[in-house]
Amino acid sequence: MSDALAPWLQQQLSALLAQRGHAWLLHGPSGLGQYRLGLELVRAWLCETPTPQGACGQCGSCHAIEVRTHADLCVLMPETVMMALGWPLGEKAQADIDDKKRKPSKEIRVDAMRDTVEFSQRTSARGRGKAVLVYPAERMNNVTANALLKTLEEPPGDARFVLASEAAHQLLPTIHSRCLGHTMLWPDEASALAWLQQQGVGAADAAAVLRAAGGRPDDALQFLQSGLDLKTWSLLPRAMARGDASALAGWAPAQAVDALQKLCHDLLAGSVGGAPRYFNPADLPMASTAALARWSRELARTARTVEHPFNAGLMLEALVSQARNALNSKA
Repeated sequence: MSDALAPWLQQQLSALLAQRGHAWLLHGPSGLGQYRLGLELVRAWLCETPTPQGACGQCGSCHAIEVRTHADLCVLMPETVMMALGWPLGEKAQADIDDKKRKPSKEIRVDAMRDTVEFSQRTSARGRGKAVLVYPAERMNNVTANALLKTLEEPPGDARFVLASEAAHQLLPTIHSRCLGHTMLWPDEASALAWLQQQGVGAADAAAVLRAAGGRPDDALQFLQSGLDLKTWSLLPRAMARGDASALAGWAPAQAVDALQKLCHDLLAGSVGGAPRYFNPADLPMASTAALARWSRELARTARTVEHPFNAGLMLEALVSQARNALNSKA
């Protein structure tokens, strides 16, 4: 797997470094590299010998970020995301989780935000200023976001901020107004396929998984790394039409809802003469537009509570039942 920055991200990094600003909001749909671009931006800000293209990758500052110990970088994320990306938690938070006093938070906690505000007010340890990376920024609730507003508006000293979001519409308008906005670029298909092959994905699989991810290369790679296979994906529409719950065996509820929303999207598109985005047209059955519209609304309701299912097994059974009913409606 190549660690080189994808060419469309390198292009954006160079453009951002050529501009001045103490707070950036990187926004766009998932899978376009917000986290990686945000990390490279703060790495360049803190680098001892930066270039117009980014950090040198060789200095002490770059090494400290690589090993997650940079004194002038604060990474603000939900605890679940920090653990997944290899960032250390604070001592108290780690102790509480280790002692099973609570589960890792899926939101950015307000006490972590208060620690971040205090961090931004301290003197830089390495003399290159301080940087704060917030990701995914939409995981701040209103209390947490409000705790950041004053600091975003009047950052102390030489502190700079990057907020990276995959759902910027969920952020407070006051957060938007205090940041310079950058809309993530969507790579063309040829560039995305070439990058996926550089990550070790075979040429045939790269095209199929990029389609399954709706053209988003980071999501495509995550698709494969999550253990989902392309054969299962291609067979999913017919399996749902049969009511075969085994097709979702081992899937987390959030994964299942996301996959079924993509399936419903493609079926709705096909029912009105549009082109599918996620599935091969040959794999899609015909279904009633009205029934698909009802199914789409049911999936949207489920998605709002999918992180807190009362019973994951029952939820998956209900999802399969809804899918079977929709897919077997008369077209």
